[in-house]
Amino acid sequence: MKPDAASALIHHPYEAPAGFMAPQVGVYKASTVMFRNVAAMRARDWRSKAGYTYGLHGTPTTFTLEARIAALEGGRHCQLVPSGLAAIMLVDLALLAPGDEVLLPANVYGPSRELARHELARFGVTHRLYDPLDAAAFAAMLTERTKLAWLEAAGSVTMEFPDLPGLVAAAKHHGVLAALDNTWGAGLAFDGFALGIDIVVQALTKFPSGGGDVLMGSVTTRDEALDERIKLTHMHLGLGVAGNDAEAVLRSLPSLPLRYRAQDRTARELAAWLQGRPEVARVLHPAFESCPGHAHWRALCTDAAGLFSVLFDERYTQAQVDAFVDGLKLFGIGYSWAGPRSLAVPYDLKAMRPGGALRGHLVRFSIGLEEAAPLRADLEQALNAAFG
Repeated sequence: MKPDAASALIHHPYEAPAGFMAPQVGVYKASTVMFRNVAAMRARDWRSKAGYTYGLHGTPTTFTLEARIAALEGGRHCQLVPSGLAAIMLVDLALLAPGDEVLLPANVYGPSRELARHELARFGVTHRLYDPLDAAAFAAMLTERTKLAWLEAAGSVTMEFPDLPGLVAAAKHHGVLAALDNTWGAGLAFDGFALGIDIVVQALTKFPSGGGDVLMGSVTTRDEALDERIKLTHMHLGLGVAGNDAEAVLRSLPSLPLRYRAQDRTARELAAWLQGRPEVARVLHPAFESCPGHAHWRALCTDAAGLFSVLFDERYTQAQVDAFVDGLKLFGIGYSWAGPRSLAVPYDLKAMRPGGALRGHLVRFSIGLEEAAPLRADLEQALNAAFG
């Protein structure tokens, strides 16, 4: 081996010329960030995105993704985290203290409810569930202890679309921060910040990624002081995302509107067909009148995600419904949604919507990028086999 080959390779003076441009953003991966001198290191502030301090605080790749997600949501500041649930956790821990209360919609994303029941409870933070369709009842629940209210549009399993303007107005009137889980809307279906919402989170795992292969979340705000609180907690928790994961989301973002509309179109076609099947008691899709909160969706949206649920008639057993799902050939069985492959998952309705009025055995469908005709044929053969 040549003498001191390692030093020659590590300290080689060549630097690529500046000015390279391509359709895709470059992938920067770093834990250590190098400074020109000690003065530059001491002058750099990790909170400022005018420069770089450490890989956990951002690289050109993650700063670019943050800026694009903020623009998608209509916000000004964005923090990236390792998952959608981590985004919810970040907001909770940044804004809640012992003695505070957080309100959650009754149809809330299950892990968010469990986070409140277990982790927040250990820190002395209480929670209550509210009916997302009843803004007046929600307003009556707000007290001096209520510091944060979560909104979810639409409910990711039971699909109710909330009275967002009414809920936000009530929260504002009582000085309560409103945080929206906008994973279903993907920054496209409606403008959360225009409604007065303070914080918008997304599971970038879903539509922005679009490949079913990335875990990531985002927290977006417009307010500088609010962003500062979230950013400090983000740093204290040591949250960060990998450069290759950020690259994957950046690659998918340009096709997001096309995929969202295509999956919406196919989902509506299949939901309408299922609505006419004798085995199905009810279709839950915000764009359908049969779905609770449809009027609220119609007032704000024209688009809808490629996601819907069906309630099978109560005369069927859970075993029959499970056999139907097992009998599907094109639909995979798995959690998440908005990827290229369609999915079907049976849910325990009582666990997802405690005390709710919906009855029957629920199956949620996430429609991928397949054509409608083969998906419909697959549904038909599985229905006939399980219930025929």
